[in-house]
Amino acid sequence: MATMKIPFGTVSITDKSKQLVQDCLDKGRISSGRLVRKFEEKFAALIGVKEAVAVSSGTDADTLALAVLYELGASRGDEIIVPALSFVATGNAVLHAGFTPVFVDVDRETLNIDPSKIENVITKRTKAIMPVHLMGKPAPMDEIKTIAAKHNLFVAEDAAEAYGAVYKGQKIAGIGDIGAFSLYVAHIITTGEGGIIVTDNEEYAETLRSLRSHGRACKCKQCISNISSGYCEKRFSDKERGDIRFIFERIGYSCKMNELEAALGLGNLDIYHEILEKRHNNLLAMIEGFQQFSEYLWTFQEDANERIGPHAFPFVVKEGVPFTRDGLMLHLEKNGIDARTLFSSIPTQCGGYEFLGYKPGDFPNAEYIGNNGIHIGVHQDVKEENISWFIDCVGKFIKEAEKRYPEK
Repeated sequence: MATMKIPFGTVSITDKSKQLVQDCLDKGRISSGRLVRKFEEKFAALIGVKEAVAVSSGTDADTLALAVLYELGASRGDEIIVPALSFVATGNAVLHAGFTPVFVDVDRETLNIDPSKIENVITKRTKAIMPVHLMGKPAPMDEIKTIAAKHNLFVAEDAAEAYGAVYKGQKIAGIGDIGAFSLYVAHIITTGEGGIIVTDNEEYAETLRSLRSHGRACKCKQCISNISSGYCEKRFSDKERGDIRFIFERIGYSCKMNELEAALGLGNLDIYHEILEKRHNNLLAMIEGFQQFSEYLWTFQEDANERIGPHAFPFVVKEGVPFTRDGLMLHLEKNGIDARTLFSSIPTQCGGYEFLGYKPGDFPNAEYIGNNGIHIGVHQDVKEENISWFIDCVGKFIKEAEKRYPEK
């Protein structure tokens, strides 16, 4: 069989999206407006929450989800607990929001934060826990919420990769106080770039609308709809209307979504369930196919009380096997399979975090995965024959490695 090409990701741009984009261009209306609000409404309904606020990236979504804490009495430099293993944006967002990230090691079996280690790092300055549902695998939300309730902590879910994830019958991102998704091109719902924050708390949503627009005074939906007029009809009487364009009540950001991005997202929402089902089936097929390699490679499992959001297929090279991660990745790439390393331990394997004073060995599970983890795409263009090719390539590589190093 000739080498197959299996790219890591894909993007689905519907005819509806193309038409909406063209309409925006024809009308010259491309800044945040009607389509963004429509996308927010549909996204909130999809997740089953009251509010959704669209922004310009997943990192911004995490950042603003945490910046809401200033309305609840938090101070600059207060602490946010996050897992050591994640895409670096999780840690960056904590810093962008003006807080200090406090890292906790992960459970090697789930990739997610180890709840048994969380209380060890809680201090008087701790204000929130931000669990990450890494690779779409739901974090242990029952334990996290119990700890948060005990210590009066806010829970902000980083659900960047967790579209379609379900934990004990509840949709991920709607379990904590607030949730944040990425709409980057690699994700199931994409706007090209972009992010979106969801919550059932209307006051948080109003604050988020202010935060994404420089901290502008009025953040009610009515004024967001009429921002070009500059006047608020909800907060001010007819006699004392305020020009909200230049009244700023908080430190804010500039991270609104634009109409062209929302147009892409609206088209994606129409085919969301179709994409989700295809990707989930691909993920389960890869998990099943990898059971034969359990002596050499580890991957997560979908437990009975959950549904993994099918972002990608992660696997980790076990200790003491007769090959290395780099060797396996090179083999996959030679066979047309676009493989990527898994994420690093942010505090000890990402140089920008040296200032926090963590040292190698502080997060052994995160560091091991950072050194030995791989992931490949499960996207909607991956077919059954692609999965068979991938499994076959891994099997052949392991057999060749066994021949070279039989003593291992």
